[in-house]
Amino acid sequence: MVAVLLYPGFTALDAVGPYEVLARLPDTRVVFVGRQAGPVVADTGALTMVAEQAMDEVPEPDVVVIPGGLQGSFAAAADAGYVEWVHTAHVTSSWTTSVCTGALMLGAAGILRGQTATTHWAAKDYLARYGATYVAERVVENDRVITAAGVSAGIDMGLRLAAHLAGPAVAEAVQLAIEYDPQPPYRAGSLRTASPEAVQLAVDLMRAETLP
Repeated sequence: MVAVLLYPGFTALDAVGPYEVLARLPDTRVVFVGRQAGPVVADTGALTMVAEQAMDEVPEPDVVVIPGGLQGSFAAAADAGYVEWVHTAHVTSSWTTSVCTGALMLGAAGILRGQTATTHWAAKDYLARYGATYVAERVVENDRVITAAGVSAGIDMGLRLAAHLAGPAVAEAVQLAIEYDPQPPYRAGSLRTASPEAVQLAVDLMRAETLP
């Protein structure tokens, strides 16, 4: 079973991107979990997803996926209930993963200490609080822990994880099935390629979500 954690203020694509990959794997069930079963509002306030089960009902998932959310993930990483579930689930999981600022919850659970990891570029300095070293990579894998950079990188992480779970041939087939063939209209998808003007505008756009 793959458990994707939902919490108030999560970013939808962080959760749905890996889901679209992993839900297509043979003999794999993906379940959305929350503090309790029921609706959970995403970071925009305009989209609600449903947690099928309470996280306490899924204490030992095979795979853990923690989405990010610039504001929500900081609150979740400071919430003992969420952090304890992540910590406990990691003890028995085959893979523990995060997308974007979901890495902060892995950090709070003590999972990233002494490791390299990635997250959204706007939150990269926060990883040091948890004893982790940020690297500017799309996906970073350490033993059975995989972290992905911001938002859309969750699809890349999902495909990497799919290869581990079902083999590269299946992962390639899933990539084709979802037609994941990125051809962005602008070379502004990372700090390495974005113009200073684009970086500043991106920061201004995200400021509404208020990094602490």
